[in-house]
Amino acid sequence: MPLKYDAPMNTEQLIITRNDYVRLRALSEGHELSAELDRAIVVPSERMTKDVVAMHSRVLYVDENSGIRREIELVYPDEANPAAGQISVLAPVGSALLGLTVGRSIDWAYPDGNIHRLRIERVLSQHNPPH
Repeated sequence: MPLKYDAPMNTEQLIITRNDYVRLRALSEGHELSAELDRAIVVPSERMTKDVVAMHSRVLYVDENSGIRREIELVYPDEANPAAGQISVLAPVGSALLGLTVGRSIDWAYPDGNIHRLRIERVLSQHNPPH
C-alpha cells in the first residue's frame, strides 16, 4: 500500500492528457493521486500545451520556502530513479507538480507536517513515449 500524505492545498484544476489519465487512474487506486485526478481537465495529447507539467516532462521548479531549485523528470513508478532526477508521479512532489503550468505554485504539506510552496519555473521538455 502506498504511503499516505496530505493532499495539496489547491482547488484549481490540473491539466492531463487522456492517455496519461487512463494509465494514472489505474495506478492511483488507494493513493492520494486519485483525488487529484478527480479534478483534472483531460485533453487529447495533441492539445497539451508546452507549459504544462505532464508525464515525462523535464521540469525546473523552486521550493519558495527554501529557495532550492530542482530539475526533475516526472515518470511512472516503474521508471523512477531519484538519483537521476526521475521522480515518480506517486511520490508526494510528483503528485504535487502534475498538471501545473509555468508560473503556478502549489502549497504542499509534506509528511513531516511542513508546508512547502512549489512553483514551476520552466518546462524544459515534454516527451510522451508510446504507452
